[in-house]
Amino acid sequence: MKTTTIMLAALLAAPAAWAGITPAEADKLGKELTPVGAERAGNKDGTIPAWDGGLAKPPAGWTPAQGYVDPFAGDKVLFTITGQNAEQYKDKLPAGALALLKKYPNFKMPVYPTHRSAAYPKEVTDKAKEQATKVDLKGYALTDLGGSHVPFPIPKNGLEAISNHLTRYIGGGFDRTYDWFPVRANGDFYRVGFRELRVSDANFDTRTENHQFSFLGFFTAPATLQGTVYLVHESIDQVKEPRQAWIYNAGQRRVRRAPDLAYDNISDGTEAMRVTDQYDAYNGAPDRYEWKLMGKKEMYVPYNAYKLSDKKLKYADMIQKNTVNPDLMRYELHRVWVVEATLKKGQKHIYGKRTFYLDEDSWGVLEEDAYDGQGQLWRIGVHPIVQFYDAQTPWYRANIWHDLSNGNYLLSTLDNEVKTPWKFGTKGNWSDFQPDALRRAGTR
Repeated sequence: MKTTTIMLAALLAAPAAWAGITPAEADKLGKELTPVGAERAGNKDGTIPAWDGGLAKPPAGWTPAQGYVDPFAGDKVLFTITGQNAEQYKDKLPAGALALLKKYPNFKMPVYPTHRSAAYPKEVTDKAKEQATKVDLKGYALTDLGGSHVPFPIPKNGLEAISNHLTRYIGGGFDRTYDWFPVRANGDFYRVGFRELRVSDANFDTRTENHQFSFLGFFTAPATLQGTVYLVHESIDQVKEPRQAWIYNAGQRRVRRAPDLAYDNISDGTEAMRVTDQYDAYNGAPDRYEWKLMGKKEMYVPYNAYKLSDKKLKYADMIQKNTVNPDLMRYELHRVWVVEATLKKGQKHIYGKRTFYLDEDSWGVLEEDAYDGQGQLWRIGVHPIVQFYDAQTPWYRANIWHDLSNGNYLLSTLDNEVKTPWKFGTKGNWSDFQPDALRRAGTR
């Protein structure tokens, strides 16, 4: 693999020997590196610009009811990658993107000028620099996080890189309602409605040791799932304290523990096209895989996909057979960290190998290539990112998973026909995120 930085050798999983970064390395943050560890400079070809602070405030006159309007609406397509010309660009494409281009004639990648829009609040970047020399990994155990959302701004191995994704800042929490759509190979689809309330430990009225965030998820449609509620308590050190989860089943009117709400267990309402640890592109304990950092590479990835936010769009106009309407997608050239996860001997997971492509500016996974146990490329995650400028948070505008084995895909996180604006910075009462509160939540 040709990379834009020196290949990193002997990068093994669970590297207990690494402990954050040196003070000299930390001093680079906010200087030649951005505050979260990306290269501040552009590339030598001028096709990736220097980072200039990102998109840190909304457009003039913007209100949440408008949805997230496109600050780059005036940009023109530079070129479009199709199945016919894909070989020309293969050095800058994930294996999954190449497979989709070759399999579906209507799958296209319109490439636009690159904008490095990612930006974070100053308190987030200050904390990242403050803790950068202190955070450690002991095996798979993340220690001394100290409130940082970028534990390893200069990652030295794959586990450090994916840890940045797992802990990244998402506005301190959020309250959002959206829809997702299982789309069959013939183009038929149906809607699943969902509301999520997530609160970081810092935003609770009561702080809890080793607690990263808690999450409530409510199905609002279809009728067969309506009233089902999930509760998750996510720990920082998942070796010391694994994820705790519960589910309220509206039909049974009872709360039960949900230990299967993790790893490769199938997510309800997805027709098995997404497993639990693919929510938010990747989540949960990373202990079933060996993680290897392959280096950094310039690639065409889904970015600044604000067209998918247009409140004038109807879902029927967005969803096509085999792919979301490609005219609504936007790809840009960005530097990404390439991380390879290989299933450990003796461990169980439906994916034997996975390749993740992490945005250097946000640490978000922009694409995932997931392979079955025989090494065949099976599922492809495509995760278009935008800057949520009111919250200073780069995050997903949509999440898409393609299944090469049957031609189905899952399109998630759309709110075009949802009237309630997303809210960031949510706060919570710890008592509302307890198992005994689930039944009450499910009947509201």
